[in-house]
Amino acid sequence: MTQIIVVTSGKGGVGKTTTSASLACGLARRGKKTAVIDFDVGLRNLDLIMGCERRVVYDFVNVIAGDCTLKQALIRDKRLDNLYVLAASQTRDKDALTQDGVERVLKELADDGFDYIVCDSPAGIERGAFLAMYFADIAVVVVNPEVSSVRDSDRILGLLAAKTRKAEQGDKIKDSLLLTRYNPARVETGEMLSIKDVEEILGIAVLGVIPESSDVLNASNKGEPVILDVESPAAQAYEDAVARLLGEDRPLRFTQVEKKGFFSKLFGG
Repeated sequence: MTQIIVVTSGKGGVGKTTTSASLACGLARRGKKTAVIDFDVGLRNLDLIMGCERRVVYDFVNVIAGDCTLKQALIRDKRLDNLYVLAASQTRDKDALTQDGVERVLKELADDGFDYIVCDSPAGIERGAFLAMYFADIAVVVVNPEVSSVRDSDRILGLLAAKTRKAEQGDKIKDSLLLTRYNPARVETGEMLSIKDVEEILGIAVLGVIPESSDVLNASNKGEPVILDVESPAAQAYEDAVARLLGEDRPLRFTQVEKKGFFSKLFGG
């Protein structure tokens, strides 16, 4: 049965698209047929991070408007045969997305045997964000460990609980928290909220903690989801999050300040 995942947040710039791309790649690497859809009509960043921007001929809005078929618009990833990207339109506004149109695309993907559909939501509570979350089975709420990001995400949790199809049916979306740009040293000095702080404020469990790392920006600039950079701590943390998404039990890593060894202290390493 197809599972629809929405990657969402209350605030922009927290790492939603990086997370959508990495989760989609991680699922595909584990043999799951996966589509990742950019709901951010008018801006469109997912294709850049996936490294397929030059291959976009048709987009999500074209499919909804009937200008092309879904198969024509889906871009197959060059690295993973069972991963597909559906880009957003850069030239239309967010009203071009309709609830019926989105439902039709999601149903066609499900009928075509996709195991997972990852919906990369715009930030906030506008139309694209509402449609990205409306049909979801699972929500991954992306949060930076700072007060304004956490506060805005609390609003999103309220919408997930009240304004989705599952809510209308008396059911509940399975929601979880993904903390990005986490720096244990800054947590220790009180500059950043701790994992426990964020969990207590939002009342949902943590799916993953992604350490603050320049690898994320470097990967985005290369058009490659950071999860594919296997040596990177950020990649390993995303891999752990994918494993947990699939029901595996993995301890959280990269959440403690690394203690220096004796020789490091002695020689200032």
